[in-house]
Amino acid sequence: MIYQRPPTDAPVDQGDIIEGCPVLRVTRFDVQQPDSPDIECAPSRVVVLSQTCDLANQKATLAVVAVALEAEQLVAIELLKVADIRGPIRAGRVFGWYFLPRHETLGLPELIVDLRQLHTVPIDVLTALCRQERRLARVEPLYREHLSKHFADTYSRIGLPEPYETE
Repeated sequence: MIYQRPPTDAPVDQGDIIEGCPVLRVTRFDVQQPDSPDIECAPSRVVVLSQTCDLANQKATLAVVAVALEAEQLVAIELLKVADIRGPIRAGRVFGWYFLPRHETLGLPELIVDLRQLHTVPIDVLTALCRQERRLARVEPLYREHLSKHFADTYSRIGLPEPYETE
């Protein structure tokens, strides 16, 4: 099985899917007044991407998370097509997006993890959300490592300014 639901008091771990996580976005910034940006806080469903070893050994106070969007909503707003989700995204051929399947028992819809929407969140905040039963599930090993590899590949790509010349 790809998911499990850890106990409420289990520590935050890589692969945790947490609902209602506060995600901050700068909505307006004036370079003439850099100390007063407009910031929006939106509760979002996120997946924890920070490495398990860093979380378990308390080497960090912040965790990296990515926003997880409902695939059905992305189709409804015409950002994605069903064929794209069923094909290249599900197959892991699209950098920056990762597919997580539906799990009816846990109440999870099909999700697209947007690895381009990264945020840092205090681990204490994530822990508090987990204790309030906002952790929906945890992606299990092998699947979690696959997600982690896709995350790494997204940011380790080397783009060339132009294709090689061919004859």
